[in-house]
Amino acid sequence: MTELKSPRRAMLLAAGRGERMRPVTDHTPKPLVKVGGTPLIEYHLRKLAAAGVADVVVNHAHLGEQIVAALGNGARFGLAIHYSAEPGGSLETAGGILQALPLLGANESDEPFIVVNADVWTDYNFSALLHHKLQHKLERKLNGNPEAMLAHLVLVDTPAYKAGGDFYLPPDAARDANSAAAYSGQVALHGDADWLTFAGLSLLSPRLFDGLQPGRSPLLPLLQAAIAAGRVSGEYFPGAWYDVGTVERLDALNRQLA
Repeated sequence: MTELKSPRRAMLLAAGRGERMRPVTDHTPKPLVKVGGTPLIEYHLRKLAAAGVADVVVNHAHLGEQIVAALGNGARFGLAIHYSAEPGGSLETAGGILQALPLLGANESDEPFIVVNADVWTDYNFSALLHHKLQHKLERKLNGNPEAMLAHLVLVDTPAYKAGGDFYLPPDAARDANSAAAYSGQVALHGDADWLTFAGLSLLSPRLFDGLQPGRSPLLPLLQAAIAAGRVSGEYFPGAWYDVGTVERLDALNRQLA
């Protein structure tokens, strides 16, 4: 079998206003807030480059000019960075990705791309996502196949501050139910397993956005429809993951990393 190429493009979602982190984000865009002494978005860029990603699209809205000035063309990270400005405020996740699809090579191929929320911190290894066997399965099933996989999601335990999880990932039949080890499978909307939270780390096919009209649009309805059709795989990640969504969580993470 011919060796399949891993995706070489990624998108960092950096257009959020950061309302819950005010007043910090009144003058600093959330992706440039420092964690462990490094701007959060730079942490992701370095990890993506180390994993083998060559091109990264960064969308921006609130104080976006600061993000462009801070990151430049990406050469110092070993990347080529392209920017997708969202005038008039954020387009939400799906709307922002749709606008950026040409920069992600969607006009050239159906190759999937990595998407990372710029406001999370994790020790997840992006190379594992690039070379995951389910990513190969996703690539093999593209090319117009109506049953093609449309997304692969990284899921984590639901944090205590969150009212509920997002999706189910039925445990592997061979996995010990009490084990904290990683496992993979097909994502479900309902099930007997514990709710898991979407980590904001994913591998998406451009075909997920077929039929979506330009403008503001959330990602969740697209994922729910694809999951209902059995076209979304996922993996449980038991490692370090933090949603840096409030000043309190930012301070707690910085104390932990000190």
